[in-house]
Amino acid sequence: VTSENQTGVAAFFLLGLSEDSELQPFLFGLFLTMYLVTVLGNLLIILAISSDSHLHTPMYFFLSNLSFTDICFSTTTVPKMLVNIQTQNKSISYTGCLTQACSVMMFAGMENFLLAAMAYDRYVAICQPLRYTVIMNSHLCGLLILLSLFISLVDALLHRLMILRLFFCTNMKIPHFFCDLAQVIKLACSNTLVNSILIYLLTSILGGVPLLAIICSYIKIISSILRIPSAGGMYKAFSTCGSHLSVVFLFYGTAFGVYISSAVTHFSKKTAVASVMYTVVPPVMNPFICSLRNRDMKGALKKLLWRTFSFS
Repeated sequence: VTSENQTGVAAFFLLGLSEDSELQPFLFGLFLTMYLVTVLGNLLIILAISSDSHLHTPMYFFLSNLSFTDICFSTTTVPKMLVNIQTQNKSISYTGCLTQACSVMMFAGMENFLLAAMAYDRYVAICQPLRYTVIMNSHLCGLLILLSLFISLVDALLHRLMILRLFFCTNMKIPHFFCDLAQVIKLACSNTLVNSILIYLLTSILGGVPLLAIICSYIKIISSILRIPSAGGMYKAFSTCGSHLSVVFLFYGTAFGVYISSAVTHFSKKTAVASVMYTVVPPVMNPFICSLRNRDMKGALKKLLWRTFSFS
């Protein structure tokens, strides 16, 4: 049985951010630039960490995984959008749409768990510095990454299986630049109550638990820092958390922005524009935040670039 026979649909149509033909070249140039910056910036972070032995620590191990996740997160949505603008073809196959929607869920979940793992790493480094190397060993770091990947993958596959049971009618237009899971479910003409409950339940758990872990870690970190007698010691301890905190605020701030936007407005275009802030902006900004606020990263990037250009 084909997908078309099971669901009553062979393809969806992504309406994008704007249907104004004069605006398409600008959007193409903007998103192409943002995508290239995302890939090159995060790739530089990964190469700098892997090439500098001083950065082979748990904090930078998690950071390199976050950079890889950012590349994948952006790659699931932006290239298809660019192809659609360039070819003036808004269609995406049923299988492609499902894959894209579930990939977005998976990499968003990975980002959640990685930020929580990084918060725990900072908590151990500041609150239990003498036991840091014992607690944050390579086995635990590897286990945290594998567990994050496994949970995110199971979440994505569960949503995919639940969408496969839905039937779609004639309105196949998604008012978005990618296949957002909630928007796809809205197009179904069969009962979607279970799907909607599953989305809210799993998003609340898989988004709420890591966020709670981050908040608890920073409550303990701040209380530990406030007990440091010297102002210089307090600044030094807190400065190691600066980059991570900035990434956390950017990721969760934009996520809450999308949620609030979709809750208060009935205009799908505004929700689509707000989603850009969540899916495209954090992966672009993270390399700048991680490198500009971190002296070790700046040093590693300089050495990497110097070696690259000196050999060329």
